[in-house]
Amino acid sequence: MTIVSDLSPAQAHSAAVSRRFYITAWRWHFYAGLYVAPFLLMLAVTGLVMLWTATIFGRDGEKTFVVTPRSTMTGVSAQAEAAIREIPGQIVQYIAPRHPDQASLFRINQADVSFMVAVDPYKAETLGYWERRDGLYDLASTIHGSLMIGDLGDRLIEIAAGFGIMLVVTGLYLWWPRDGRSIRSILVPQLSAKGRPLWKSLHMSIGVYASLFLVVFLISGLTWAGIWGEKMTQAWSTFPAEKWDNVPLSDKTHASMNHGGVKEVPWTLEQTPMPASGSAAGVTGTPEGQPVSLDAIVALARNLGFDQRFQLAFPGDDTAVWTIARDTMSNDSANPFMDRTVHVDQYTGRVLADVGFTDYGLAGKAMAAGIAFHEGDLGLWNLILVTVLCLSIVFLSVSGIVMWWKRRPKNAARLMAPVVVEPGPLWKTGAFVMLVTALLFPLSGAVLITVLLLDLLVLRHVKPLKRALN
Repeated sequence: MTIVSDLSPAQAHSAAVSRRFYITAWRWHFYAGLYVAPFLLMLAVTGLVMLWTATIFGRDGEKTFVVTPRSTMTGVSAQAEAAIREIPGQIVQYIAPRHPDQASLFRINQADVSFMVAVDPYKAETLGYWERRDGLYDLASTIHGSLMIGDLGDRLIEIAAGFGIMLVVTGLYLWWPRDGRSIRSILVPQLSAKGRPLWKSLHMSIGVYASLFLVVFLISGLTWAGIWGEKMTQAWSTFPAEKWDNVPLSDKTHASMNHGGVKEVPWTLEQTPMPASGSAAGVTGTPEGQPVSLDAIVALARNLGFDQRFQLAFPGDDTAVWTIARDTMSNDSANPFMDRTVHVDQYTGRVLADVGFTDYGLAGKAMAAGIAFHEGDLGLWNLILVTVLCLSIVFLSVSGIVMWWKRRPKNAARLMAPVVVEPGPLWKTGAFVMLVTALLFPLSGAVLITVLLLDLLVLRHVKPLKRALN
C-alpha cells in the first residue's frame, strides 16, 4: 500500500527542518535539565526554609520574644547596658523593634563569636540570647548561596542559574502551541491523561506559569554571584562615593558589614567605600556641643524619619562611623522605596553620607525591589507567591526526572537523550543562542563551550562514552 503525503516537497522539507530544530532544542533542554534540576531543587527547598523561618521567627530572631507594651520605653543606652551584663563583650549593633510588642536586639561580639541579646525595651531587662547566624535560616542561607563549600559552590550555582535561563527559553519553545493547537493546550493541564502524558502536561503548564517569575529570581540571584554579579553587574552599578561632598573615605567597603554569606547592606552599596570619622566634613546631625552617645544617635535616627525597625551599626575602630540603615533586603521594611543608609561621624555627630532609594542607579533600584521580591519581603501577597513558585520549581525538577525515567527503556545503560540525526539548516540560530548565553553569562558560556569542545574532540570519538551520554 502506498501512503501519499498531502504536503508539497517544499512543505515537507520545511517540516523536516522544523522537526530537527525542535529535537535540537529538546536535546539542549534535556542536558541543561540534568545539571540544573538538582540545583533548582536545592534552591527552592532552602528558599522555602529561609522564607518561612524569617516569617515565623524573624531573620534575626526578633519574633521569638513577645513583650507587653507600655507608655514609654527606656533609653537605648540602658537597654544596651542590660545586654552587656548578660553577655559581656563588644556591642556592635542595635536593631530597633518593628512593633510595640517586640524586643530590642543587640549584637555583642566575644572574640570570634557573635551573640544576639533580646531586651525588653520598656523594662531594660534581658529576655534571652543566642549565637548569631547559627540558626536554621542561616544554615539554609549558606547552602542556598554556596553549598557550604565557599567560592566553588558559588560558581557551581552561578553556572546552574545561567543554564536555568536556557532551560526556560528552550522549554517555552518546546511547549509553544504548534500543529493547530491552541494556547489553552499549554495553559490548562490535561488532568484526564495518565502516565507520562499526564506528567508532561503538568510539567508544561506549571512551567509556563512559573517561567516568567523563575527568570526574575534567577537574574536577581545571579547579581549576588561571584562572577556575573560581583565582577560585572555590581561593579558597573556601584553607588559612587564621589557623590558624597568632600568626605574622607575608609579603606573598607560596605561589604565589610556583611556577616559571612548573609548579605546585610544594599546591593548597590556593597563595593562602595565607607566614609571615615575624624574630620569636620558633613552636615549637622546630633546637637552640637553635646556628647555623641548611643541615645543621641538613636534620637537622630528618629528625627531623620527612621520609624519602627532600623539597624544601627556601632563604630568598630578609630576611623569607623555610626551607620543607621533600613532596607527591604534585611527585612527592615516592606517598601524598597524607603531604603536609606546614613553614616555619622563618631566624634562630631555630623552626617557624612545619606543615601536613599532615589540615589541608586537603575540597576541598584532594580535590585532593591528585585531582592525584596525574591525574599518575599513585600507583604502577604509576595509571601504566598514565592511559596507557590518554590513549590512549582520543586515539582518541575521532580517531574522532569520522572518523565525522563518513564521515557527511558527498561535497563537502558545510557541517558537516552533526544537524538538529532544531522544538523539542520537552522544550526546557525542555535549557535547564535549559545553565543548570546556565553556573552551574557560568561561562566555558563565557558562551560557550554568546554562541553562542545569535549564533544567534538573526545566524546564522539570514544564510542562507549558517546553511547552512554546519548
